[in-house]
Amino acid sequence: MGKVVIAIDGYSGCGKSSTAKAVAKALGYTYIDSGAMYRAVTLYFLNEHLSPGNPKDVQRGLEGIDISFQINPDTQKQETYLNGLNVEEEIRTMRVSQSVSEIAAVAEIRQAMVRQQQRLGKKKGVVMDGRDIGSVVFPEAELKVFMTADLETRAGRRQKELMEKGDLVDLEEIKTNLAERDRVDSSRAASPLLKMPDAAEIDTSNLEFEEQVRQIVDLAQKAIQKEKDYAGNH
Repeated sequence: MGKVVIAIDGYSGCGKSSTAKAVAKALGYTYIDSGAMYRAVTLYFLNEHLSPGNPKDVQRGLEGIDISFQINPDTQKQETYLNGLNVEEEIRTMRVSQSVSEIAAVAEIRQAMVRQQQRLGKKKGVVMDGRDIGSVVFPEAELKVFMTADLETRAGRRQKELMEKGDLVDLEEIKTNLAERDRVDSSRAASPLLKMPDAAEIDTSNLEFEEQVRQIVDLAQKAIQKEKDYAGNH
């Protein structure tokens, strides 16, 4: 009783995924990484030399993909599996980052992923982040958050993230990649990135990580209390 769905949307590099994971952990909720799902599809298309512009390739690609999440017993972190193989490291490379928006813009791919995400969220008690979670995947979510940050901050964070994995990428290249992803994500025909009127906006440009997590946990606790009060009155 009193469990809610938390939908976190926003631009690339705002820290959505790490924030959503921390929020889920604080609340004892399940975290669903929608971005990792699209990255896994992208990796499959790249490895199989499938074209997102070819309907037959898209159909073949979607039929050949099984995406799941497992907790690594050593790190206690959730990792992404594609057709039974751990692809967590591979899906975070620049090679995948440069193609993910193009793959995610294909309506059939989005529809297949949205169906899977909605199944995962049926029992509530989930935190999911992405581009269209509050608008398309969970329009009825009890808490919607829209995260934003300036381009310079986002690029710096992404560069640090890549460096920690031993991937040295020029800051300007990352900025160009993020700006292009913003453009594609916001202008695509299928479920574009947009802030819903009932979403709480959080600008993370000058926030410490713990601070942005705390803000969302506070909002979640209010939403959970509201659900409990509603259940108690009906």
